[in-house]
Amino acid sequence: MHSAFDDQGWLQSACRVESPNFDDRPAGISAEVLIIHSISLPPGKFSGPGVEQLFTNSLNPADDPYYHQLGGLKVSSHFFIRRDGELVQFVSTQKRAWHCGLSYCLGKTGVNDFSIGVELEGLDNSCFKDVQYQTLLSLTKSLQRLYPSIANKNIFGHQHISPGRKADPGCGFDWYYYLSSL
Repeated sequence: MHSAFDDQGWLQSACRVESPNFDDRPAGISAEVLIIHSISLPPGKFSGPGVEQLFTNSLNPADDPYYHQLGGLKVSSHFFIRRDGELVQFVSTQKRAWHCGLSYCLGKTGVNDFSIGVELEGLDNSCFKDVQYQTLLSLTKSLQRLYPSIANKNIFGHQHISPGRKADPGCGFDWYYYLSSL
């Protein structure tokens, strides 16, 4: 393992909040691609506990009317980058997080099997903070050292692997800046 990660796939510099929403990757499969998402809960509200609660199955439907439609949803991501740049890890990189849903990438379905998911706190129609890009760049470089197959050509947005179904990270994400800074 790369020194930034322990031998169980946890990034030592990330805040660790374990999600129960994961399982084993199929035998012989490891991360090949990085999928970037955006999320805020409730939509458009930042810095609250909603995303962490969603990924740990502790979201209270009484906290916001929007949460009623999320009841029973079992989702996760490997990483979450808050608006202030804080990095949270929910699932080991060695395990399969549940972040892609119905998707297609590199000629294959079942993208959760061979991907690492990173959620940026934000909306698909708004810009992201510089500090979020800095955290994402540092995380991406660490992941690329750990998983060399995650080359720049193997980094996608959720919108690229689930077109028409998902729009994140969206038009507010600066792909040129991000990829040219790696």
